[in-house]
Amino acid sequence: MAKGIKEPTDDDDYIDIDDTGPGDLKGADGGYAWEEEYKRSWDVIQEDASGSIQSIVLGINDQQRRRRVRDTEAIQRGIIRHVVLIIDQSENMNLRDLMPTRIQCALSTVGMFIGEYFDQNPISQLSVIATKDGLAEKLTDLSGNPMDHLNALKDKANKDLAGEPSLQNALELAMHTLKRAPSHGSREIVCVMGSLTTCDPGDIAQTLEALKHAQVRVSMVHLAAEVHVFKKICKETGGLFYVAQNEDNMKDLLFENVPPPPVVSARATADMIQMGFPIKAGGVPTPCVCHHELGFVGYICPRCKSKVCSLPTDCDVCGLPLVSAPHLARSYHHLFPEENFKEVGGDSVDSTCFGCGAVWADPLLPAADAEGRGKYRCPRCKHDYCLECDIFIHETLHNCPGCV
Repeated sequence: MAKGIKEPTDDDDYIDIDDTGPGDLKGADGGYAWEEEYKRSWDVIQEDASGSIQSIVLGINDQQRRRRVRDTEAIQRGIIRHVVLIIDQSENMNLRDLMPTRIQCALSTVGMFIGEYFDQNPISQLSVIATKDGLAEKLTDLSGNPMDHLNALKDKANKDLAGEPSLQNALELAMHTLKRAPSHGSREIVCVMGSLTTCDPGDIAQTLEALKHAQVRVSMVHLAAEVHVFKKICKETGGLFYVAQNEDNMKDLLFENVPPPPVVSARATADMIQMGFPIKAGGVPTPCVCHHELGFVGYICPRCKSKVCSLPTDCDVCGLPLVSAPHLARSYHHLFPEENFKEVGGDSVDSTCFGCGAVWADPLLPAADAEGRGKYRCPRCKHDYCLECDIFIHETLHNCPGCV
């Protein structure tokens, strides 16, 4: 071997990195400058005088359950909605940046969204469309039965992910589905996309003009990044565009579409709508018109005397919308939302929560400290509530127990 050439050894596979770099690479806290944007959550955990970290854990949980500022302005909203849900089933949905995969995270969140959507909008309808390989496929038609949509999503869980999505084909199919919706209801499209591209057969700008002409509102939650054409469609149709940061954030953003949007001026008219209030069937088993199966449980249409399995729905024989009184009552709360409670503290606070009866001095009560943080008062009845009761009243009950 020639003189001066070092003979290779096993140590050459490793690179010696000098971690004593220049001083200008150091950040304000002593670490490297590029590390400052990341929050070191373990550094804020400190023990109290007794050596316990329970108070710190409660504080972190309180921040995660922070109250959202709700829009309580009484504006005209449509209580009858027709929503088409578009789900991306391209190969990009198989990535693992959302655990366990994008498609599994999306389908799980969409399943919760469907349940909450029908709970808050019981007389509305929903349809599901999937897009992959440059095509769009309708999984379910417009229906008011959440189980139909959940079963269709369960069959598609993590199956047949291929190619690229076609947003144009999906929007065209959604518009064709919404054309049959009555004019007194809102027409909306909610998209869950994970691909940064769309494989379209034509000019998507023409589809955008058709959406605006049909007064269809498009909203989207993207799982990767902001795409100009996606955001433009949402903005020009009056919808919402969000980019999900993680699994919990995706749920929060998708649930922004649960309350009905404000009615546009062109549709702000008062129309009389025919509805039927069926009576419950009983006695002998009779066939239903929706599944053509014998059963004891069902409801009789007041117009044609046909039997349907569940409410709310449209009679398959005469087309009459069939609802019950509780369904209308649950849809009514969107028009007159409960006022935001005001945070209070001091000696004027009640000793217990009026909703659940929890004592403020209870250490297990989140955000219950000596300063009154986490205590909220109804501006009308002047009763005080804890954080959990405040969230439950505004997001589920929609009525203050002290006022009713």
